This record gives sequence, C-alpha cells and structure tokens, in this order.
Amino acid sequence: MKYTVSLEIALPRSQVISLLADPAHLPKWLRGLVVHEPLNGVHGEVGTVSRVVLQMGQQQMECTETITRRDPEDLPASVFHYEREIVGKGMWSAARERLTESGPETTLWTSENEYRFSGLGMRLVGLLMPGAFRKQSLKHMQDFKAFAEHGTDVREAQN
Repeated sequence: MKYTVSLEIALPRSQVISLLADPAHLPKWLRGLVVHEPLNGVHGEVGTVSRVVLQMGQQQMECTETITRRDPEDLPASVFHYEREIVGKGMWSAARERLTESGPETTLWTSENEYRFSGLGMRLVGLLMPGAFRKQSLKHMQDFKAFAEHGTDVREAQN
C-alpha cells in the first residue's frame, strides 16, 4: 500500500528542519509516543537505528526505525530529503519526507509512505482500513504544524 500526504507550514524551511530534527520536541507533536531512543548512532543521522514505542488506544506498538537518507547534510538546497524504514510485528514501512521552500516564510512538507504487511492480522487491517494509515500520517503532520506554528503540545490535548 502506498500513499502521499502533504501540507504547508508557515515557517521557513530551516526552522522546520531544526524543529523536526530535535528529539526533545518529538513528544510535543508525535501523538502517542512512549519511547524514541537510538540503539546505535545519533538521532536523525543516516544509519541510526532507534527503538520506537507508540501507544494507540489500548495497544502499544514497538518497532525499530532506521534512517536511510538525509540530504543535503547542510543547507541551502531547494529540497531537503529525510527517509526512514520502520519495522514492527507483521509490517514494514518506508517514509520518504521532502521539505521544499514554497515561499520565503513557508515550507511544503510532502510525505510518501509505503507499507508491506506479513502477518495475517496486519494484512487484514491494511486491506479493510487503508485510509486509517493515510489519516494517521496526516494527523501527525498536522500536529507538528500546530506545534511549529503555535507551540501546541499534543500531550496537553490528551487525557
């Protein structure tokens, strides 16, 4: 299953990249994040493998995230690419993030996502509810936008 979602953020691209790259900010916009810890390497650098635990309702999902691309390393460039693979029980996912200057003070964030399922349960979820994955990706992006533009912290909105 593949899909692409995008949104515009009312901040310069360099500021968006800085906020996304800072692991201290993750809990403020990544809804349900319990743990995001590098197992090797440095957060956000190519080759780094991290343990990620997310709480979704009554269920916890644990997976590993591997950073597969980050370029250019230094700005300025017209497009910034950040890619990662996520592996969890019964699933593999690739997320390809592109941050493009859409104006002097605006950034277009485009996220291409691909999922492959190996377990019967996850295959059924992917088959019966494919829109849920797209909706969740867009929700994370909207949460980041609210955090970046207004300082909104998702933890304050949760019970």
